[in-house]
Amino acid sequence: MIELDDLRRTPNSLASDYSAFRVADRLLLTGHSHQAWPDVAREGQIEAFEDAALCVDEKWDRAFAKAERVRDGFRRLLGDPGAEIALAQNTHELVTRFLSALDLRRRPRLITSDGEFHTLRRQLARLDEAGLEVVRLSARRAETLAERMAAALDERTSAVLVSAVLFETGRIVPNVGALARACAAAGAELLVDAYHALGALPFRIAELELEAAWIVGGGYKYLQLGEGNCFLRLPPQAETMRPVLTGWFAEFEQLAAEGEDKAVAYASGGARFAGSTYDPTSHYRGARVFAFFEERGLSPELLRTVYLHQTGLLADCFDKLDAPERLMQRERAVPLDHFGGFLAIECPQSAAVAERLAEDGVQVDARGRYIRLGPAPYLSDAQLEAAMERLEDAVSALSSS
Repeated sequence: MIELDDLRRTPNSLASDYSAFRVADRLLLTGHSHQAWPDVAREGQIEAFEDAALCVDEKWDRAFAKAERVRDGFRRLLGDPGAEIALAQNTHELVTRFLSALDLRRRPRLITSDGEFHTLRRQLARLDEAGLEVVRLSARRAETLAERMAAALDERTSAVLVSAVLFETGRIVPNVGALARACAAAGAELLVDAYHALGALPFRIAELELEAAWIVGGGYKYLQLGEGNCFLRLPPQAETMRPVLTGWFAEFEQLAAEGEDKAVAYASGGARFAGSTYDPTSHYRGARVFAFFEERGLSPELLRTVYLHQTGLLADCFDKLDAPERLMQRERAVPLDHFGGFLAIECPQSAAVAERLAEDGVQVDARGRYIRLGPAPYLSDAQLEAAMERLEDAVSALSSS
């Protein structure tokens, strides 16, 4: 069983499982955005090709079995073995299907924050332009965000949409269970974006009291599943809802029946929010990577321990830089266990610093005023320290300019 010390040392005991991505030789601090794939992901890609070549159009039974294994992987992470789950290539497909199932004529109000990822930010902004009422609350005080959202509910509110971990700052949004109860009492739906939570920290439905909530997320980041592996966990009330944006896979079981002029039929369970024909290669890859995580004992609890250690090490190294706050700073007043799996550094010249780091062999991410340092379990302490030494060079260059 892998332990934290195995991952701190050089070489990191996981690094050899990622030889194709050369994680031992590169300083990849983009773990909050896109982590390396383990070598076994290639096995999934090849198996998808081989099944297509062998079975041609009869491959779908095998592909659907892989999709179910991906659903099971998300169910394990959510601690919800009976969860009804819809899959899609990206979260935008799933969020728009969810929105299309709401009674927006009768309840045209949506509540969100100004700290949501672009999937929500852009789509809700466009709906606001089209005549819906979109209320955006400040995400700056994450500790009170759920409470403020609950207070903003009224009888015209269809849904509240909020992240479990804010993508820009890494702050965990607490008390989402209380928000779920407030939404239920007001007759509104709650959708929680768990993309920056799954794989970075435990996120169990029952413990968070989110049984009545919709949970959306995917595996492009901390779960290392690559593109095309996103999910929507449906609450019990979804069984009575009829998304307007609906694909023919939502009636897959009824295709052999004679067509009649009647109301559009929907499947039960996760298939109710299904889309249409997709590339199943992502599910072959995702199923294999989920199995790899199980085989290596990479549980949410272990990964939380790893990320807390790694972000703590990055924070300590950053504090020792003693960078002028006008150039860059981090949110020191908030304990690190109130953050997810990356360290956000506020920096007015974030893009220039990220470019300088890339030239020095360190890949990070710049979003607005923030540089996001995203470690991963396959990186050693020495690699993280080396990356921060190069950040020190970038600080010196800024100071002298």
